[in-house]
Amino acid sequence: MPRHRLFAILAGLVAVLVAGGLIYKTGVLDKAPPPSLVGGPFQLVDQNGQPATEATLKGQWNAVFFGFTYCPDVCPGTLQALAAASDQLGPKAKDLKIVFISVDPGRDNPEQLKTFLSGPTLPKNILGLTGTPQQVAAAAKAYRAYYKQVGDGPDYSVDHSTAIYLMDPKGRFSKVIAYNLPPEEIARQIKDAMEGR
Repeated sequence: MPRHRLFAILAGLVAVLVAGGLIYKTGVLDKAPPPSLVGGPFQLVDQNGQPATEATLKGQWNAVFFGFTYCPDVCPGTLQALAAASDQLGPKAKDLKIVFISVDPGRDNPEQLKTFLSGPTLPKNILGLTGTPQQVAAAAKAYRAYYKQVGDGPDYSVDHSTAIYLMDPKGRFSKVIAYNLPPEEIARQIKDAMEGR
């Protein structure tokens, strides 16, 4: 390749890089991130029968998990892992609330939620939420959570999402924490999010 053509290409690249730097520095590309697709308005009741909305979750970090009290393994296991992770956060644990939203409104009334959530291995800083079938469906839709009743009769089960949704103190989605992680990894991910990493 002739030297003058090589110089022309290099000069063009330098110009592009300089222009890109100026655009970045002047803030042309400095836009707010797009609105999150996770989280939003809901109207439910807690395990004490008190009304709860998305405003209830503001002011602290929230680890939101959808499940049901008759769940044989996934739900208690996830909540126990969150309890252990919360213990590993040390002083930061006071800034975290664990939120369990039932996807079984037919059986999980506030009394049932309260009994289930008072188990000795479950988190102390937990908020249980339930509501009418319509209210639960609206909350699940806001968080893009999946659930579906499986089977008939009193012993039916519910398929549901297993992810934990971490929300910041302003009610904004921070990240998804995958299912079946060890408590130390859950704690690390929550701590990193709290510290802006």
